[in-house]
Amino acid sequence: MSRHSKIPIGVLTAILVVLIAGACIIFLFPSGSESVVEDFYEYESEAEFGKSWDLLSSEMKQRFPDRADYVQNRSHVFLQHMDVESFQYDVGRSKKVKNWKLDKSGRLHKTAYEIPVTQVFNSRFGMFTLEQNCYVVKEKGEWRILWDYRFE
Repeated sequence: MSRHSKIPIGVLTAILVVLIAGACIIFLFPSGSESVVEDFYEYESEAEFGKSWDLLSSEMKQRFPDRADYVQNRSHVFLQHMDVESFQYDVGRSKKVKNWKLDKSGRLHKTAYEIPVTQVFNSRFGMFTLEQNCYVVKEKGEWRILWDYRFE
């Protein structure tokens, strides 16, 4: 004798809601887009500018083609010239942006993620705050960082 047990409709509905919510999180919030920005600024805060350069997109590396030059400039501006003793940073929530370009003649990215970053520096000139939006795109399967150069 076979006995069929019925699953209450409420349980099925709850399971379906959980599955849909999980799918939305996976597909709407790209994993790694915010963490690459976290990694970038963690390297910068530790004066590991070569490691942060590695996380730049190929378009950014066209602007900073020499890794050693990038390291020297970042070190000079923040550590030497402004005598920064330390800085803290906060990475905000990502926002999807469609058809984004680094500059007017840049490559069109069908999808990018805008992520605001706030840095608070303790320097020879006192405390100051720098706010900048980073943009993150997939490049060869990896998340990479760009900055906005669309001067208007």
